[in-house]
Amino acid sequence: MPATKTKTRARPRKPKPRKPVVWKLRLYVAGQTPKSIRAFANLKVLCEEHLKGRYQIEVIDLLENPQLARGDQIVAVPTLIRKLPLPVRKIIGDLSNTERVLVGLDLRKVD
Repeated sequence: MPATKTKTRARPRKPKPRKPVVWKLRLYVAGQTPKSIRAFANLKVLCEEHLKGRYQIEVIDLLENPQLARGDQIVAVPTLIRKLPLPVRKIIGDLSNTERVLVGLDLRKVD
């Protein structure tokens, strides 16, 4: 008698819990100017409202480390670089136009 194949049922896999995406943001400033301070404050508020617990902000003062401007091709300050999630995005200015910043970071779609 030939051997019969038994059908095995694939067990449904439990989806692995996804790690929340951590947004890596880099803010280039030139000292403690009012515009630089305002940019950081605006960014902090925006991140707390839209990315709570899922962001890292690195502030780079180009007065202390001017050589770091070359890597991200910084031509004006303050400049915000979104390193992660990809693609990289840049926003120049004090980040006071919240709607523009949200669209620029791809946190909100253009209406």
